Amino acid sequence: MNNQIKSRSVILTMILLLFISNISYGQTAFPSIIKNDTDSLSLKQTIEQVITGHPSIQLAQEAVNNANAKIGLAKTSYYPEADMTANFSNMGPVTKLSIPDMGTFQLFPENNYSASVNYRQVVYDFGRTRQNIEFENESREINVQTIEQVKQRLSLLTVNNFYTLVFLQAAIKIKDEQLEALNTHLEHVEKMMATGSATEYQVLATKVRISTVESQRIDLFAAMNAQKASLNSLLGNDQSKSPVVKTELTVDLTGIPTDSILSFAFHNRDEVLINQKKITMAQLRYGMVQLQNKPLLSLIASGGAKNGYVPELNKIRPNYIIGLGLKVPLFDGMKNKYNLSQAQSAVSSISFESELTKRVISNELYEAEAYMVAAGQKISRFDLQLTQALKAFSLAETSFNSGTITNLDLLDANTSVSESRLMLLKSRIDYAASIFKLKAALGERLYEESSLTKSGK
Repeated sequence: MNNQIKSRSVILTMILLLFISNISYGQTAFPSIIKNDTDSLSLKQTIEQVITGHPSIQLAQEAVNNANAKIGLAKTSYYPEADMTANFSNMGPVTKLSIPDMGTFQLFPENNYSASVNYRQVVYDFGRTRQNIEFENESREINVQTIEQVKQRLSLLTVNNFYTLVFLQAAIKIKDEQLEALNTHLEHVEKMMATGSATEYQVLATKVRISTVESQRIDLFAAMNAQKASLNSLLGNDQSKSPVVKTELTVDLTGIPTDSILSFAFHNRDEVLINQKKITMAQLRYGMVQLQNKPLLSLIASGGAKNGYVPELNKIRPNYIIGLGLKVPLFDGMKNKYNLSQAQSAVSSISFESELTKRVISNELYEAEAYMVAAGQKISRFDLQLTQALKAFSLAETSFNSGTITNLDLLDANTSVSESRLMLLKSRIDYAASIFKLKAALGERLYEESSLTKSGK
């Protein structure tokens, strides 16, 4: 009997040593099993690396460069066009005119030479160029806003990946501690069975628990490796790298409005801002179509030299031409009518799209808020659960020491403590992630805004 009590005391001592550092867990913000690696990535650092070199950002930036070129192209309508032409032609037969008593006259030379500089300038186009420039400027603003939208989406994707890794890293450490405790326990149970103080059932039951935890650990490792591969893809790292993330569960709640959250979101969300610019573009396009049937006044001028002037047909002489051209559309086969109808339909479609976007944002906003509130409530519940689990473990220790429960009952209490710690950690992670999701739903930047957006250029 003394040997049995002694063996039980050894088991208890080993288990308590593994969990003594977690007794004060309920009073701390983070589980003590998680230690920040000095080489690990912070969330801010990770987001900065992602949005600095991600191809989708570079692709969006090229769209801005393309838009700048289109603005410059639209402005070229204000500038004149000039070119130089030179021609040589040989004609035959050449027309000749014979007049009695005066002889024969050649009307054109066989070899004709000409060279000229030509100048063309639109004098007045009834606002076509101005409207086109405004249209391309709005298009550029959409592309600039799209860059920030892509950055925001990548940032939110990074946040989700980051906190998933935080959870998986911590979960694996908890499973490692469980395995260490179970293996230590198995060694002592096997010694107890050798002395007749424990049964084979207790040994086999402990081995089953070890196998179960090992299987869970394998699944967690597979999930963690998948998340690391995803993070490497976001960062542009080689897949051979194994990034480690810091445990950052404190999130700043400043910037989140307590009232009028919908108005705040509609004022800041990229989707709303882009739709507003799309409506402006559609209205400009409608105005451009209206101008298609307006007259066009142009100046043309040309100066050069050519031969073929009577009476010295082969002598090259200077010449010029200057004038105004007026183009007035009379009938376009109803094209303008249907183009106007199409442009008006585009304005209406974007208005409906804008309304749909606002409904989606409203749903995202209240959904994110609901998840944040739920995660906050879970923290207090699991905090209490951990306290109760620790107390239950303490009672199980007393009961096991007095011989009223088996070592398997003690392991159940042990497992409850580990599971409670894991669930509390998950609720804290869910709470932090839900705050970021709420910030994104409100349109608050999860990254540092670029000078391009701040300047509005």
